Amino acid sequence: MIKPILVVGSAALDTVETPAGRRDNILGGSSFFFSTAASRFSPVRLVAVIGSDFPLAQLDFMTKRNVDLSGLETQEGETFRWGGKYFEDPNQRETLFTKLGVFERFEPKIPDHFKDSPIVFLGNIHPKLQMNVLEQIRDPELVVLDTMNFWIQGVPDLLENVISKTNVLIINDEESFQLTNQHNILSAAENLLSRGPHTIVIKKGQHGAVLIRQDGDIFIIPAFPVRKVIDPTGAGDTFAGGFVGYLASQDLRHPQSWRKAMAYGAIVASYVVEDFSMERTKILRREEIDGRLELHRKMTAF
Repeated sequence: MIKPILVVGSAALDTVETPAGRRDNILGGSSFFFSTAASRFSPVRLVAVIGSDFPLAQLDFMTKRNVDLSGLETQEGETFRWGGKYFEDPNQRETLFTKLGVFERFEPKIPDHFKDSPIVFLGNIHPKLQMNVLEQIRDPELVVLDTMNFWIQGVPDLLENVISKTNVLIINDEESFQLTNQHNILSAAENLLSRGPHTIVIKKGQHGAVLIRQDGDIFIIPAFPVRKVIDPTGAGDTFAGGFVGYLASQDLRHPQSWRKAMAYGAIVASYVVEDFSMERTKILRREEIDGRLELHRKMTAF
């Protein structure tokens, strides 16, 4: 049975400059990247805030993709905006500006018909807001948490409280070290598993990702090789969307479901970097995903 996913995160308009060009005021934010990916597998319920300046026509594709936008709040003021510049090495990025706009006043309000969502994804917003969401929903089957170094450094106690109420924690290798002071990924994961979650996913950028579960299962997935990276923005949120989206369509009791979810996350993330914003993933067909997944399987099987 396919289950709906509640996602709560940021909604933004980005200005992105890369060696391939520049785009102004394009879709950005964790909730949009996640929803675009996850909706290829399962229905999505989105909660975020935009300003009165937001071009709503840019979201038309989401309503056709099984994304319920009734939790998207519009407030008077400017939409959250971020600007960044990438270099020849796509791992190098410079933030040019951050204008929070209405996002600074964001207090998630979960619509009544969203409160019974069985799967919940908490984007990397303030831990206080993440906890606020958990207090509004009713007995979810799976809670997946994303966070970032800003919250790890700034509000560690609040974040620790959210982690303790989470089933799955998704972070990158740098963040795993910040949280545990452990350079070894397995040691870091064991530390994090003792804090509440039963599953840890540690992303390693172009080097793939690692899944470590409380039951002892360990799975490593390489990233799918992309010949030309156009825009790396949102790759992590897209990975999470593919991962959680696939899980929501499967039996969570089976280890194979979790391993395949990692593979689907890696594949969808490989598409998003091939163009700016969500231009590639918003037209991505399931047949394309499955075709690349099979190619990835042949590359990694031995």
